[in-house]
Amino acid sequence: MLETLMLLVVPTAGFRLLGALGLSRFATWRSSATHGLAVLLLFTGSAHFVPDSVTIMPSHDDLVAMVPPFVPAPSLTIYMTGVLEVLGAVGLVITRTRPAAGLGLAVLFVLLLPANIYAAVENIPLNGDPATPLWFRLPEQVVYVVVALWAALPVRHGRVPMPAGATNPGADEADRRFGVRN
Repeated sequence: MLETLMLLVVPTAGFRLLGALGLSRFATWRSSATHGLAVLLLFTGSAHFVPDSVTIMPSHDDLVAMVPPFVPAPSLTIYMTGVLEVLGAVGLVITRTRPAAGLGLAVLFVLLLPANIYAAVENIPLNGDPATPLWFRLPEQVVYVVVALWAALPVRHGRVPMPAGATNPGADEADRRFGVRN
């Protein structure tokens, strides 16, 4: 039940630790959470394409079983959502595409909600485990929507002022190369 959420929380904390150690790309919780969401989406998105013997995540067959009956072509739908999740992950780590990726992912997470509700109500097992109960899954989905929208917000231009006389000669070049703006 907590595995998917931990795929957001643990990378986010790890990225933020890197930021605290001086890696400017992860200098904020927002940037760290954005990259944490990208890690989560790489795991969940790739699971859309593989059998259960290859992934710790719910497999393609598990995900197809989650698709409500009113959605046509369940297998194709799972492949398409997997592509969207992986593309969204890539979009989140590129500064120029981050706002569009964040908005698109927030919409995708809302559109995926009926499948999560259906799986919980119909008690569809995922990876051999019981379905995640709605009391946990609904707030979890809200977390993903909020993080995606947070990632989509415009980045404030400007920097945290450094103490007088302090220098960081490589920071400006690294920030420019990686498209980081604080």
